Amino acid sequence: MKSLFSLSLSLMLISAVSAMAGNNRSYAYAYDPEEFDFPMYSMEIGEGWYIDEDIGEIAMLLSLQGLANKERPQLYYVYPEDWIWKITRSLKAFYENRWGFDFIELSSPEEALETLGHHATGYVVWDKDERLTLMLAFTRAGLDNVLVVDEDNISRAEAIGLEMVEDYRGQFNGMTDAEIFEIAMDRYWERSNKDIAVWQGGFFHSRRMEPAIADYGIFRGAFQTDLSANPEDVEEMILHRRILEELNPRSLIMGWHSYSKDTEGQHVSLTSSYGHIMEGLNSLPNISFNTQIPFTPGFEFRNNHNVEPDEILIPEEKVYISLIQTDSMGIGAWELEGRGEIPYAWQPTGGWSWLSPAAVQYFNESATPNDYFIAGGLSGPGYMYPKPIPEEHFWPLMEKTKARHELLDLRVMEIMDYSEGNRHVGNQDLPEELVDRYYQAFPDVIGFINGYGAARTFDNRDGVPFISYDYYLGLGRPPEEVVADLEELMRLNQKRPYFLLIHVRESQSVGHVASILNTLPDAAEVVPLDIFLKKAGQADTIQRRFLSEDDPVDYNPY
Repeated sequence: MKSLFSLSLSLMLISAVSAMAGNNRSYAYAYDPEEFDFPMYSMEIGEGWYIDEDIGEIAMLLSLQGLANKERPQLYYVYPEDWIWKITRSLKAFYENRWGFDFIELSSPEEALETLGHHATGYVVWDKDERLTLMLAFTRAGLDNVLVVDEDNISRAEAIGLEMVEDYRGQFNGMTDAEIFEIAMDRYWERSNKDIAVWQGGFFHSRRMEPAIADYGIFRGAFQTDLSANPEDVEEMILHRRILEELNPRSLIMGWHSYSKDTEGQHVSLTSSYGHIMEGLNSLPNISFNTQIPFTPGFEFRNNHNVEPDEILIPEEKVYISLIQTDSMGIGAWELEGRGEIPYAWQPTGGWSWLSPAAVQYFNESATPNDYFIAGGLSGPGYMYPKPIPEEHFWPLMEKTKARHELLDLRVMEIMDYSEGNRHVGNQDLPEELVDRYYQAFPDVIGFINGYGAARTFDNRDGVPFISYDYYLGLGRPPEEVVADLEELMRLNQKRPYFLLIHVRESQSVGHVASILNTLPDAAEVVPLDIFLKKAGQADTIQRRFLSEDDPVDYNPY
């Protein structure tokens, strides 16, 4: 491979994105890419992500990736077709086509170890009878550069000359999760990176385990855990809070909560209450590689704006519909059929501007004119709930968010809050004082979006609307029932213009959604989100409403 850009341009790009990374600035683009003229390797990673299948081999390969990429970005995995993140193959093609990377294909774990195993100083053995020890092993790997193996893979580690540095087998039998992590913190927390912690939750306590984010945790020297955020888990909560308290201000929480212990609402509420930034999921792949590759030289993210910021659009007396596909583009419908058929809004996660710049560029360059991008951090620079965020953290977090808006050419801010409910119970609404803060923090946006399911916070100030979702198009909802739901909303909201905002769950294809909307009455028009917001800003049909004392509160039992 040949040199792709000069050192001066490299340093300029690194400086710009590092500034947005905040506390993480020393890690954005950890490899200083004056030129990518070293070997890069790719490998198809296995499909047996189960405790009784290939998880031992996969965990070993993830640790190898984190260790190898500490030196430079040199190991990339292509994940199975059914993996939740759908873009690993497309992103590899992007690296090859736009950067000119010529990956050397590795055919087996043995070849991977023979090629890159020298980055390990030894190996640590985790105990498949006590699966939490895998999190301890990942933490130890990041701190001491050791390979992670189970007993079935010891021979592979020793075949390349590695020696055992610790064996967790039998050490933790019969202990509670809190007891295990208390020992882990005694051993490793002091040396762990205080800008980041990794939650290896998800399905970890079931047969299936998806610790794909482990490579990045190892790359960063992060403490890896799945401590509960459920107030009933008192002992785990003490340790959980200690981690959040001792991290540096506004640090990064990667991964995901444990489905067997707590709820998404409990986890993100607790994280937000300390002003930390959540970036999911535990299944997020290849970040130790992706984070070191910046935008290609000269690339600038350009959104598909349909109106100018100061333009005024007068609505007609009709129903306007706009659609937003949430839950991250990489796990959504970006590569499914129908994209481009109708106007659609997407969330390019703001943190990816430095965590995975190539993915952001890939989305931008493959967009159709009907694809419109909005702020996808949800409430801030990452996934956060604004009601629990202390005010002293709110303003610095929003400054970071605005920097990412500017980089990604975004004019719409989206907010979500599950701290007092979810789409089933409680509320997703915001008090007027918090809405005031958002208007003050983002004076240049053309509108705000709120909710996940339907919510009831609305405002309109100087033509800049604050609109909550009226409908949640979930997975598996029969098309005829969706049509009946939307027609009922139109009957209930008879005054025109009526602005019907729909949140589409991530795995619905655009073609499927378009086929449903094509059966609606002609009086309903699907429009791009920026046109939708501009027209809503000139309407007198938006009734201001904020969180009230009578609104139900539920601290996320689901």
